[in-house]
Amino acid sequence: MGLGSTAKKIQKVADIAEDLYKKVNELKTQLEDLRSTVDETNTRVDGMERELAEQRALIEALAEERGVDTEAVVAEVAADTDSDTAEAVSE
Repeated sequence: MGLGSTAKKIQKVADIAEDLYKKVNELKTQLEDLRSTVDETNTRVDGMERELAEQRALIEALAEERGVDTEAVVAEVAADTDSDTAEAVSE
């Protein structure tokens, strides 16, 4: 085996290593973008949860003011949802 074939093999390994290095950097960038997206999504979800809690408190206060039993309404909706789900599954 001559030095020429060894040089070709070394060049091939170097090319493969360079391609892998590029791919690793691309994956690193994608991972950073994904982390950023997850952080943004978490921030949005936290805000939505806060708004939902505020809306629920307002609705419960209005319902109480009008004498509506919110627990009974929630139980009725849950029962309707469960029966709708059961019907969809059986079809």
